[in-house]
Amino acid sequence: MKNFTYYVPTKIHFGQGMISHLSELSESGSRVLMVYGGGSIKRMGIYEKAMKILAETGLQVFELAGVEPNPKVELVREGISLCRSQKIDMLLAIGGGSVIDTAKSIAAGTCYDGDVWDLIEDSSKIKAALPVYTVLTLSATGSEMNKNAVLSDMSRNLKDSMSSDLLKPRMSICDPTYTFSVPKGQTAAGTADMISHAFENYFSPVKDAFMGFRLGEAVLRTCFRYGPIALAEPDNYEARANLMWASTNAISGTTKFGTDVGWSCHPMEHELSAYYDITHGVGLAILTPRWMKHILSPETAWKFGEYGREVWGISGEDDLKVGEEAIKKTAEFFFDVLGLPRTLTEVGIGEEKLELMAENCTPRLANAFVPLTKEDVLAIFKDCL
Repeated sequence: MKNFTYYVPTKIHFGQGMISHLSELSESGSRVLMVYGGGSIKRMGIYEKAMKILAETGLQVFELAGVEPNPKVELVREGISLCRSQKIDMLLAIGGGSVIDTAKSIAAGTCYDGDVWDLIEDSSKIKAALPVYTVLTLSATGSEMNKNAVLSDMSRNLKDSMSSDLLKPRMSICDPTYTFSVPKGQTAAGTADMISHAFENYFSPVKDAFMGFRLGEAVLRTCFRYGPIALAEPDNYEARANLMWASTNAISGTTKFGTDVGWSCHPMEHELSAYYDITHGVGLAILTPRWMKHILSPETAWKFGEYGREVWGISGEDDLKVGEEAIKKTAEFFFDVLGLPRTLTEVGIGEEKLELMAENCTPRLANAFVPLTKEDVLAIFKDCL
């Protein structure tokens, strides 16, 4: 196992009715910026509940709405300006990963003298951040308990992340009932996203991190079991609760300790989102089986054999054959069970920018489970068409 430092300061209030703990925000001051997306939190009654609790606690609330999927740097800059002018003490993100990442970026940018994109290019510049609290309404990114924030600058076709322990939320409220109304497409894409998070840490050259790999397999098996149930029965509490907790743990750091490795599919998908603004989980689902197929070899077969036996229950001594069957089952799950698009063509992506995107992301793939060249990435992209 590799050395690691374990630091997870986020207090999680998990379960129905836990929004009552919003009263704890008073520990961080009296002025809060509430960040959210569209009108869904108002239709669901979450907005009204939150405002009532915050008012009773004596907090003054300011609002920043309009967060989109693949959160945009322009809204973050607007939020930073608002925080500075109104002397905001903390941020409350009510939504999914895009909302939480927007709040984190605002929290760090408010405490930085330069432009917030500097923190994307060099996260060591994050020296302080406002406290961030969250109410989770979509299981996918795990941003409610991790140190990352992904941001897009569509004017320059850039999508990347900042990372700092200072971005870890102080507290997150995870009520599975808030995900009952999530549309099927978003539920499917969110499930694919959390599966990909688990894969990124699971496919590691380290061979002796037994604990971390078994935790990763637990996350994967949870997603494969409960994703279809949540699609068929949106208000199934057991399914939604297990998916929510799997999402949080897939990228909280727990599964990567001792196995840490450079990621593979996420850098490639970030290029797709930066140029075409597609749903992150959809892009990951399209890429993942093709990436698996591309890197399966006699040298990597041991890991695919482990995956096939431990997660899918595939029998057999031949790692290559078990790995091939596991990849087939993974693709069937994404495309047949979850019903996600199978190809880049289906989401409006053609060949015209594939070479450019492959060149852009290759530097981030040098430390992956299998390092990928520009030619490797281009081959994977073309296989996805």
